[in-house]
Amino acid sequence: MNRLDLLAAALGLAALAGINLYLTVFATGLAIHFHWITLAPAYQSLEILGNPWIITVAGILYFLEFFADKIPWVDSIWDAVHTVIRPVGGALLAIQVLGHQDPVFAVVVGLLAGGTSLASHTAKAATRLTANASPEPFSNIALSFGEDIAVVGGLALIYHNPIVALSIFAVAMAAFLYFAPKILRGMKARVWLVWKKLNGPADFGASANLPITLPANLAEIFSKQDTIGGTTAWAAPCISGRTGKIPANLFGALVAMNEEPHKLLFIARKGRRPFTRAIDLEGATVAREPKFLSENLIIAPDSGKGGRYLFLFPRSSADEVEQIVEELRDRLGRRGPESVESRLEPHASATS
Repeated sequence: MNRLDLLAAALGLAALAGINLYLTVFATGLAIHFHWITLAPAYQSLEILGNPWIITVAGILYFLEFFADKIPWVDSIWDAVHTVIRPVGGALLAIQVLGHQDPVFAVVVGLLAGGTSLASHTAKAATRLTANASPEPFSNIALSFGEDIAVVGGLALIYHNPIVALSIFAVAMAAFLYFAPKILRGMKARVWLVWKKLNGPADFGASANLPITLPANLAEIFSKQDTIGGTTAWAAPCISGRTGKIPANLFGALVAMNEEPHKLLFIARKGRRPFTRAIDLEGATVAREPKFLSENLIIAPDSGKGGRYLFLFPRSSADEVEQIVEELRDRLGRRGPESVESRLEPHASATS
């Protein structure tokens, strides 16, 4: 068996360990111990996983993970704790696959395996954070069972055809790297909303004063009046939601200008570059939509056609969002509450 097969098996196990380390070790150990599989001579170093002590410890830890992985937010805490454990475990598994190989080759594979485990772990953790935006537990349970099935299926594929397994994992890793900036922005946004929710519970009875200065992280690039085209009436920090014209999960601010009452600006930093998008309020409905993690501001055309905008604020900013809605309706000459369900139902958002 050549080094390519060993590399395929090593990186395959590392990728699966990034999803569920304990199940990977537990299932592999059981298969070896009860002779469900016959290890090829090149894989004899994996025989240690069939040791009863290793199977028992991995089984107990998998039992704990089986339940933790299906409880909203507990799964994300579990993932956070395992941010180091899974990559290290994946690297150790990969090195164990190699057996007594050239030390240089072993170190290189160990580094690649650790990165592979970290990538699959990050993808899993980001998916769970997105699912946890909804308070119902069914999506978490479905994802957990799906991940377990994927791990067991991946182990079987590695055993029968490691090259095919490596090809599938390579495609998955390439897709992850391509979407990594969006995934990481989404994780950052969810963590920020969770932190704000835990440290600043919404007080719906308090009055809010809209800030008139830009957030510090934006002031350095948008502080000049000619940069945004006028004087600021107010500037409210927020996160962009899923819209067709603004990338999702950008940390920025909604800015109202005194000179143009029927327009808003969304300003942010996209990478190291300033990002600005003008929003026309003419013929638009403005509404507030409370969610589990956030207070959402929705701006959508009355006709149901055209650009729709979604902006996420912390739950602690509920009164500030309400004031923004009222202020924008004043600018449009509209007063009184508008129902999100009645006006924006065709565009109902799944974003929290």
